[in-house]
Amino acid sequence: MTTLDTRAVNCLKGLVLDGVDSAQSGHPGGAMGAMDFAYLLFTETLRFDPRNPEWLGRDRFILSAGHMSMLQYSLLHGIGWLTREDLAQFRQLHSRTPGHPENGVTPGVECTTGPLGQGCGMSVGFAIAAAHLAATLDSELFGYNIWTLLGDGCMQEGITLASASLAGHQKLHNLVWFYDKNRKQIAGDIDRAYSDDEGKVFEGFGWETLHVVGHDHAALRKALAYARSPREKPLLIIGDTTIAKGAYSLEDSHHSHGAPFSKEERTRTREKLGLPANESFSWPEEVAHHFQRNFTLRIQEACTWEEKIQARCKDPAFQARFATYFPTPGTMPTVPALQWDRTQGLATRQAFGKILEHWARMLPQFVGGSADLDPSNMTEGFAKLVGDFTPAHRVGRNIPFGVREFPMSAICNGIALHGGLIPFDATFLSFADYSRPALRLGAIQKVRVIHEFSHDSFHLGEDGPTHQPVEHVMSLRAIPDLYVMRPADPHETEVMCNTALALQAPSCICVTRQKVPHLPKTAEEAARGAWVVQRATSALELLFFATGSEVGLALETASWVAAQGWVSLSSIQVVSVPCWEIFFQQEKAYQAEIMQRNCMRRVSIEAGSTLGWERFVGDGLMIGLNHFGASAPANILAKEYGFTPESIGARIQAHFYETR
Repeated sequence: MTTLDTRAVNCLKGLVLDGVDSAQSGHPGGAMGAMDFAYLLFTETLRFDPRNPEWLGRDRFILSAGHMSMLQYSLLHGIGWLTREDLAQFRQLHSRTPGHPENGVTPGVECTTGPLGQGCGMSVGFAIAAAHLAATLDSELFGYNIWTLLGDGCMQEGITLASASLAGHQKLHNLVWFYDKNRKQIAGDIDRAYSDDEGKVFEGFGWETLHVVGHDHAALRKALAYARSPREKPLLIIGDTTIAKGAYSLEDSHHSHGAPFSKEERTRTREKLGLPANESFSWPEEVAHHFQRNFTLRIQEACTWEEKIQARCKDPAFQARFATYFPTPGTMPTVPALQWDRTQGLATRQAFGKILEHWARMLPQFVGGSADLDPSNMTEGFAKLVGDFTPAHRVGRNIPFGVREFPMSAICNGIALHGGLIPFDATFLSFADYSRPALRLGAIQKVRVIHEFSHDSFHLGEDGPTHQPVEHVMSLRAIPDLYVMRPADPHETEVMCNTALALQAPSCICVTRQKVPHLPKTAEEAARGAWVVQRATSALELLFFATGSEVGLALETASWVAAQGWVSLSSIQVVSVPCWEIFFQQEKAYQAEIMQRNCMRRVSIEAGSTLGWERFVGDGLMIGLNHFGASAPANILAKEYGFTPESIGARIQAHFYETR
């Protein structure tokens, strides 16, 4: 290690200390311990354009151990993408240096991390996206690496191991993880809870592994050089480090993990690191110049890449393919409409499968797969058309995720964040809880991922309560910026899918196992989130709101109620509400037109939790399921739970028409 290397590393540690101290909040220990590796990665190895954080040909760096955010911010300051003032605003409102890295907030941050392990999952998505684009466009242009820094906490989360298993199976040789193994976490030594041999585990997953001392620059340089060399497998570098390396008294102490240093500890640590006593955020010109010593080379690499892609784009065929993956900003993909046989009922999962096959032909940038439920999720047709993504067939667009819901959804987040591709995944709605942390992080990041959740109610039938979703639709609606869609028939399913395709946000399309009838009119208005399927032509006396398979049931119930003579059919209105989130974004006049607040007899029907339907019906009648299901044929359960026109009609009579 040169004197300037030592000084630069110490100055970076000083920036970490000062940022955490200015906020009086943060995690200094891990950032200090991992700084040797991160410094060498950013100054000597990582391929990026100092002039442009968004350069397409860049390596991607993902900080899965997001609590070490000041490590990343100090390095971005070294590049010149963050200012001293940015560092001083660490963890402050509207700053570019939030408590954990957030994409879209800080230049050079690829994805939002912090929930441990999810950065690892997303990194696999980045690697899959790069490998696919390398195969379909150009292996050299997209032959960059995905670098991930993880810690002890990440390594203990199941998503890390499940994602690593898939990455090893797929032989993602463009993926490099550095495990900062300092053996400390908030509560103490990891030995209290963890004794895995990561080398054996990851070699069993099909990875290559290297073991280095994480403060030995010669060993780190050798490992980084190997990581950049041609390989056939993903690489795990296990770096034995000391938490808070260089601290006065907290070196190798778990107390340095998640709290700012005391005034005395910070002062003495700064002295030990050779930093000025009275200058916070010290970044001497000599250190800045040394940090940027390879910038000329980095810029030359970027210019060479740009020249090559410009030369390739002179070929009209390549230009057309490239524009498909990387269109002009603001351009939304569109596909021709399908034709549906309105004489035949169809499960909305089958409609989704037909839409997938249609998109397979029309959208080469559309990729994804199912969590080993291909026949149930109706993704088999898509898979046959596009082929599996495998080590021998990188152009395949169907990703066999296996039974890995949480990693699957995190991987899709990474694919979307990488850019160029539109991902989808699929499983049962009852298993959405497995994916929930990734759904939430995807919503925070506003990534365009389409999540298909099939078997969306007790109509699943014989598999019983473990597989019958009850609270899931409503619980998904509780996640901000997640668009939850429950279409009523094939055409409405297509409208919702096209809506999801145009969103810059994640969506959940919840579809039926059982066949549903076609609605009596086409569903183009469904794109507004709610629309009138059957309009009252006289004074409105009874108003239904329903979603999914219950829209058809609402129409049947309306006819049954009218046949009893309580109210004329012409005074009943039925509204389909396929997406609450979109509906409540509509202008107030349209919302008022749908809501018809002057009508006092209001009914909601949805085969799930009724919690939340008060927004539509007030103290009206909410038909739903507020208990777990049972194992029985779907038609038996429908009668048992009162999801028939007769049962709902009887409840309407008791609630609105009987004298109380």
